[in-house]
Order: sequence, then structure tokens, then C-alpha cells
Amino acid sequence: MTEPLRNALLFVVVFGLILSTGFIQSWNTALLIFNMGLISAIMSLGVNLQWGFAGLFNVGVMGFVALGGLAVVLTSAGPVGEAWSAGGARVLAGLALGAATIGAAIALWKRMAPGRTRALAMVALLVAGFFAYRWVFDAGVQAVEAVNPASTGYLGGLGLPVLMAWPVGGLLAAGAAWIIGKTALGLRSDYLAIATLGIAEIIIAMLKNEDWLARGVKNVIGLPRPVPNEIDLQQSPAFVESAQGLGLDAVTASTLYVKLGYMGLFAVVLVVVLVLAQLALASPWGRMMRAIRDNETAAEAMGKDVKRRHLQIFILGSAVCGVAGAMMTTLDGQLTPGTYQPLRYTFLIWVMVIVGGSGNNFGAVLGGFLIWFLWVEVEPLGRLIMDLVTAPMAEGSWLKGHLLDAAAHMRLMTMGIVLLVVLRFSPRGLIPER
Repeated sequence: MTEPLRNALLFVVVFGLILSTGFIQSWNTALLIFNMGLISAIMSLGVNLQWGFAGLFNVGVMGFVALGGLAVVLTSAGPVGEAWSAGGARVLAGLALGAATIGAAIALWKRMAPGRTRALAMVALLVAGFFAYRWVFDAGVQAVEAVNPASTGYLGGLGLPVLMAWPVGGLLAAGAAWIIGKTALGLRSDYLAIATLGIAEIIIAMLKNEDWLARGVKNVIGLPRPVPNEIDLQQSPAFVESAQGLGLDAVTASTLYVKLGYMGLFAVVLVVVLVLAQLALASPWGRMMRAIRDNETAAEAMGKDVKRRHLQIFILGSAVCGVAGAMMTTLDGQLTPGTYQPLRYTFLIWVMVIVGGSGNNFGAVLGGFLIWFLWVEVEPLGRLIMDLVTAPMAEGSWLKGHLLDAAAHMRLMTMGIVLLVVLRFSPRGLIPER
């Protein structure tokens, strides 16, 4: 069997599994899996750019995804006028003062000669700037969060179309990646992993605790959507008539219509990202990145600026993850910082890349669809298997109760088994790098 035919068959099998969900369970479930598979494939492509192209071990994927979700709130949510009047100007002034303090500290460090005088001046500047920043910023935050905290209590966003939030999510993640990369990319790979994981946790902690920014753990709900609302479709006589003509009730037809709309938008983004990634891989720049990945010392000896190139690919991969994070928040219609967990938004994405094939863009896409399908379907399937296994057991048996309770953990065990099997029989992934 030729390699292209084998790869095509792998995609057919994965999409066949998703289609079987539509026939066995429901088409709403199948479309939801497919839509999240599209988003997961984009995240997987972002990580593959960093690891597969350049060998950068980024364990902070969750943070960049969360920044993409934050971009949806900042871009598309409506501004809260009362909160802006109460303390918005003071919050902005405090943030500007903090940024000015950091900028002044950097300039002072560069201009003064090394020594005790520079150290004392730096400490004095940072301490004075910190207290001034807190004095201005805290008063503004308290005023903003006191404005109807049950439903708002934050500044809101710009009220722009939600599709504009997707590139903004990429830009926000890219900006964070630039800051992280300038400080952490000079570290060894294991230290880089620790640094990115820690910074991702800092980002999540900020989203959970800074209510003025995005309501913290109170969540922002009712975000704008790029597709119609199901209720509006169900109240449209023309849509109801069309649904009846297809033999569907209005509720089912409206949910399918909305999910198909999302699917079209997400598929366009995936195709664009995949095409650009393939062009980059086949370009001289892509060959240079792989040469740096394989032997940094030899690349440096040939005059390549390794740290600069690492920064480039780190920013690009993080931007792709930010776009995917914005798409996911748009699909959910809400930002829930409490749901961002490393298991789901870092470990699972890495499993997708490794299983699909590190260094191969099509492998990353395949891994995104396959692993997300298993993540969703394994738990109900595990429950069904446990019900069948424990059916002959007596009611109240400790073993029966233990097995039924353990069904919820089938996801984690399955991910581990899939990862081990693929690493044993296809160490370079299902679609390995050429």
C-alpha cells in the first residue's frame, strides 16, 4: 500500500467513526464532535509548528488558548458604560503607570553602569512605581467591580463583530509569546517547559481573579455568535416549513443548522492554517527550521540566528493556538476560566501531535480528530461496557460499585493506552514526518 493511500484511509476511518456517531447516537453529537475536532486540529497544528518544526517543548498551550478566549470578551462583548464611568479611566491609568514603570526600569538598567548604584536605583524605581500603580489601579478596580456585580462588574469589550475576535485572539497570544520567548527561549528545553507551564498557570490565575477584566469565575455568558440563534430560527415560519419538508422538527433542524454553520467557518480556518503551514514547511524557511531542530550547533556555525528563529516559530505556533481558543469560546458562547485545565488544553493537545505524527501537518490534523473523538466517546462506551460486565453481579457488591465508579476514568486510561500502542508500533506517529 502506497503512503498517500494509507494516509487517506486513516482519514476515512476517523471520519467514518464520527459519521457512525451520527447514525448510532445523534447527528447533533456527531457535528459537535466534528466541530471540536476542527478546533483541536488547529491547536494541534500550532503545537506542531513549535515542536515538529523547531523542537520547542511548550507546555503552556493552555495559557495561549485562554488568551484567545479572553480576546472574544474584549473584542465582541458590549461595553459596560456605568463601569467605565465609575473607574474605567483609573484602571487604564493604572495599567499605563505600571507599563511605564517597567519601561523606565529597563531603560535605567541599560543606561547606568553596572554596580551598586544601579541596583539601588532599580529597587527605588520599582518600589515607588509599584506603590503608585497599586494606588491608582486598585481604586479603579474596586469601583468597576462594584457596578452590578451579579450581572456585570467588569468593563466589557468593544462590541465588535465576533469574527474579528479570532485574529485578535491570535495577536494577543502572539504578544504574550513574544514576552515569554524573549525571556525563556534561551533556556534549556526542560527549563522552557517549566517556564511555559508556570506562565500558563499565571494567565489562568489572572483570568480567575481579575473580575474587572472578564468577571473571573463568575463567567461571561451570552457572547455574540457568528451564526443565528436557535430560538430565532424556530420562530421563523420559512425555516420551520423547510425543516418540515425535510422531515425534521424545528428544534432539531435549528441545532443542526447552527452546528453546520460553525462547521463551515471552522473548516475554512483549518484549511487556511493547514495550507500556510504546508507552504512554510516546504519553503527554505521551513527547511532552515528543521535544520535548527536537528542540530542547533551546526546551524549556528552556518550563521543562523537560532534564538531569533525560535522566537519566530514560538510566536507563530502560539498565535495559532490563540485563534483556536477564540473559536472555541465563540462556539461555547461563554468564557469560563475555571474550565481551563492542563489535562485538556495541554496534555491532550500533545497526545494529538504525538499520535498523529510530529513534524507532519496532516498527521497533526488526523491526531486532532482522532483523539478528540476518543476523548468524547470513550466515557459513555466505558460505562456501557462496565454495565455489561457488572450485570451478573449482585446488587450492593463492592466490586460492582467500584467498577461502575471507575468507568468515569476510562478516558485517561484510553489516552494512555493509545499513546503507548502508537509509540510501540509507530514511534513517529500514524502519519510520520517525511
